[in-house]
Amino acid sequence: MAAGLALAGMAMPAFAAQAPITGERPFSAKPFVAKDVARFDSPWAMAFLPDGRLLVTEKAGRLFLLSHDGGKRTEIAAAPVVNSDGQGALGEVAVDPNFARNGLIYISYSAAGSPNGIELMRARLVGNRLVEPKILYKAYPQLSGGHYAGRIAFGPDGHLFLSLGERQKFTPAQDPKGVLGKILRLDRNGRAAAGNPLADKGFDAAVWSFGHRNPLGLAFDLEGRLWDVEMGPKGGDEINLIEPGRNYGWPIVSNGDHYDGRPIPDHPTRPDLEAPRVSWNPAISPSSMIVYRGKMFPSWRGKALVTALSGKMLLLVDLGTDSSMEVARYSMGARIRSAAEAPDGSVYVLEDGKDAKLLRLTPAD
Repeated sequence: MAAGLALAGMAMPAFAAQAPITGERPFSAKPFVAKDVARFDSPWAMAFLPDGRLLVTEKAGRLFLLSHDGGKRTEIAAAPVVNSDGQGALGEVAVDPNFARNGLIYISYSAAGSPNGIELMRARLVGNRLVEPKILYKAYPQLSGGHYAGRIAFGPDGHLFLSLGERQKFTPAQDPKGVLGKILRLDRNGRAAAGNPLADKGFDAAVWSFGHRNPLGLAFDLEGRLWDVEMGPKGGDEINLIEPGRNYGWPIVSNGDHYDGRPIPDHPTRPDLEAPRVSWNPAISPSSMIVYRGKMFPSWRGKALVTALSGKMLLLVDLGTDSSMEVARYSMGARIRSAAEAPDGSVYVLEDGKDAKLLRLTPAD
């Protein structure tokens, strides 16, 4: 960890003040009604095609295409083979911004075998098959354990951002000799993007930021800023504004503690490291995040929607300019794995586990 510690103070953090910590609070009245659209077996992620059809991944390695009304479900052939043990999954599916022209989708998954790691694959969706599959990137080092992450976001400049967890091994998040516990910035062919901030400081040329634990949500806001949501240890789940080259502190600091009760120094003890914009204690177990862009829920526009597993809720977070804060939490009565915004501005959420519901949220009024 020494190399990472030496680099920790290389730049002053963009937001060094103590982050707001959200504790127990009452649920808000729901501004939406939820309609049961379909059921899935341990779903993990989803993404809309421009025409309103929906791609859904299942943990065991299946990929489905759902019709606009949810009435027709087609399994997509030639999905990658995954290791779905533990936290492994066919984890993320993302649609190329130019899909209408090129038909490309991107999938991240825990590769078969053990030890293993996240692989990023690109393929063309043709009918009910993936064709011309190509593995663009393999995370390293390959290890056993959970905390794969593997979320994908496309930046305003067209680059692909990929989040990687530290595989429950702590120190990889600070180790420049590997990409675990990092957020990467790649071109569409999986190569390190030109101009990444840590390439001349001993890091892999793909690294954009480091010191991450398990970044399970990754999204750009309406101003083009990148955000992540991370699952902390015992408490200390957090939302971060991701700035190039910055160190987000794990496992040096956290607003949570180890699962066995041993304390971890809080973020204010290291003002040279990036503090989260929002932190939750007790934990909510965040599983995904989107920034709402539609018109169906005007009061949500520009805000983040965070799904929670142990919290069994959907949270609304005002990202703000100088500060961020949770503004509402909506009880969902079940562990929530993922959220996505449909082309019409409705919001879809996936429950977690067996026979999990896919719900469509529309305004209650």
